[in-house]
Parts: sequence; structure tokens; C-alpha cells
Amino acid sequence: MPPSPSSTGAGVASASPSASASASHPTPSWWESVSQARSRIQALSSILPPAASQDVAALADSDRPARALLRSPAAYAALSDALRAGGGANDPACHWLYDTLLSADPDLRLAALAFLPLLAALYLRRLPPELPSSLSGFEAVLLAVYSSEAKNRQGKPVLVQVPDLSVPSLYHTPASSPSSKSPRRPQPPPIPPPQATPVVGVLSPPLEPQAAVKSTKRAGIIGVAFEAYYSKILQMPAASKVDACNAVAAWAGQYCKCRFELDDKELEEEEGDSLGSVSPMSSEADNGKELEEELARMRINGDTSGRNCHEDYDKEARVPLPWELLQPVMRVLGHCLLAPLNSVEVRDAAADAVKVVYARACHDLVPQAILAARSLIELDKSARKAAKSAAAAASGTIVAAGTAGSTASSSRPSSKPNTPSKQRKPDTLPVSK
Repeated sequence: MPPSPSSTGAGVASASPSASASASHPTPSWWESVSQARSRIQALSSILPPAASQDVAALADSDRPARALLRSPAAYAALSDALRAGGGANDPACHWLYDTLLSADPDLRLAALAFLPLLAALYLRRLPPELPSSLSGFEAVLLAVYSSEAKNRQGKPVLVQVPDLSVPSLYHTPASSPSSKSPRRPQPPPIPPPQATPVVGVLSPPLEPQAAVKSTKRAGIIGVAFEAYYSKILQMPAASKVDACNAVAAWAGQYCKCRFELDDKELEEEEGDSLGSVSPMSSEADNGKELEEELARMRINGDTSGRNCHEDYDKEARVPLPWELLQPVMRVLGHCLLAPLNSVEVRDAAADAVKVVYARACHDLVPQAILAARSLIELDKSARKAAKSAAAAASGTIVAAGTAGSTASSSRPSSKPNTPSKQRKPDTLPVSK
């Protein structure tokens, strides 16, 4: 299990010092790390099907086998298939993840932590379990991540300090209050601003030790596990980030048209369809029916939240989303959506997930989730517009450069080879005799 970060964002102070993290997981030597990673890779290849075990076993010959395991798409796909078919108390894939999370090699712990989004999605999707022990393997892995994070924090909360904008800083100068300037009366000296009182909020409360995943503590345990995942998200593979986005979208489960409310293109198409649906040549009954459809489409006669969406979509994976679970997963979505080094697949998956979360928050009337999801949607729209404008400007520059080059080449005088001229006869001068 990776140690908690020294900071989780601007103005955030982590409760776990680096000394406690190093004490809980002493860093092994290079040869010990390589030997341990090779043994874990061999153990993983032994529980996978023969078609995938050969590719995974070949990773042990790498100079950095744990890092190679983390970055291997074949290993991630093979173990993901094994997790989808397992989850019980005797599941070898869950046993491998549990033992790997307890290893001293940080790269090995990262390789196991990368499967947390998929494992959490499978776990919540199968609740309630058919048998008491059918999901105990998933719960053991989640408890291992939670226990390691609780040990690193040492019973302290994670706090965030909100800066006071009335006090000048390195990045801004507060605007002075307007005052009436009189030329006859001298202005009094400015009153210095009062000493700023730091506003401290609790980002994550102190963690209590948990021996089992109870229904009342389930969301908090998974939320803490996602906080640990977010602390190492920069090193996670793209497939793991896509699984995280798909898991959040499935948990929200609000695949109605409300998720397109902030999408300009979808709104224009919807308004165009609504305007063109009412025909002035239709009968009075048809007009009344179409008017009712328009009212439903405009969500005037909807539910208590003013919405009347058809709920014929799949709700099988939809789960309750308390803030203790939604807050860390929204931070994960924010990284997947806005980090510049993410692939297009990751950003598109995060954009779809944020829209589904926004629709769910609007239906459930959760103000924190509405504000967070709407902010991410607007930031994504601004980033995509800026990228589109930059691409258009770059293509225009290339076209202008090509046009200028062709114009210059056409205006340049053509240099024809000199044709040999007819040889002139030498001039003869008259000579006097």
C-alpha cells in the first residue's frame, strides 16, 4: 500500500509524515526489490491462463520488473479478467493483490493499487452478495488499502487551509475599497487590514481501524481507498484511469438527457427538434398532444426537481453516492479530465463520467456535487475550445506559409539556360597598300 502524499493539493496539509510511511514500509535494496518483484510476477503468471501467463512471466526478465508489470497492458488485461471471474474468499487473484499490497517494494504496491477502481466497481455491482463469503476477497483487498492508509495518518485528519483573499500574497493584490477623495481635506492614512484568520476545513476525518466492511462504513472505506489511489494517480496506467471513470459513471447511473444540459451542441439539436416538432397544419388534437410532449421535453411538468426524464436506462450498477465517497472520486475525475499528459481516451471517459455525475446530482439535489461536476464540465469545455482554436491557428499558419511559398516561387523570374548564339565573324579592317 503506498504511503499517503505529503500534500493533496494547494493549501492541503497531509496528516501523515514521510517518516511514518518509511517506517511502515522500509525501502528494500535494489536486489531485494528485483528478487521480490520477480517472485510476485512468477506467482501471478501461475494463476493466469496459459495464453497470458507467458507474456506476464517474460516481465520478470526486465531490469525493473515491478515497473514493467505496472506498465504492461497484457498483465493488466489478464488480471482484470481474473478479477471479473472471482472475488470470493479463495480467489487467487484477490490473494495475489492482498499479498502484493503488503510488500515493501513501492512499485509492486503501485502495480496492485492500479486495480482498485475495477475491484471497487465489481464489488459494488455485486451487492448484496448471494453468499456471505462470495465477496470476501474484494473486501480483504479494500481493508488492506484502508488499514495501510489509517496507519500512515496516525489518527490525524487531513486538513485544507483556505487562503484569505483580503490579504495580499505573492500572486495577487486585493482591490482597495473605493473612498471619496476631497481636494480640500487631506486623506487619512490607510488602516492596515486585520490579521487574517486561517480558515481550516477537514478534507478527510481521522480514520478508525476497521476489521470488516460493514454496510454503514462501506462508502467511507472505499472513499479512503480512492484517496490512496489519487495520491499515486500520476503513475497509474491509462487503462486503470479509464476503469476509474467508467466505474464512477456506472455508480452515478443517470444516463438521461440531463447530462447534456451544459453541452452547447446537444442543446442546439434538442431545441431544433423541439421547434420543428409542432406543425401548424396539424389538427387540434395533434397539437395538444405535441404540446404535452413539448412541456415534458421542457421539464415543466416533471418531478419534484423539475425533471421528467425517461428512466428506461440500466440502473443495475447504480449505488448511493455519499459525499465521503463522491469527493475522492471527483478528484480522480478532475485529474483524468484536466491533466495535460492524459490520453484522449482517458479524457473522453472522464468527460462522459462527469456529465453522468452532474445529471445524478441534479436529480438528487446535491449542491456540492452539482458545483463540482459543473465546474469540471465548464473547465473541460474551455480546454477543448482552446485546443481547437490553437489547432485552427496552427493549421492556418501552415496554409499561409505554403501559400506565401508558392507565391514567391511563381513570382521569381525563371532562369532559362543560355542558348549558344551564332559565332560572329571577326571584323576585317581595310589595309592601305
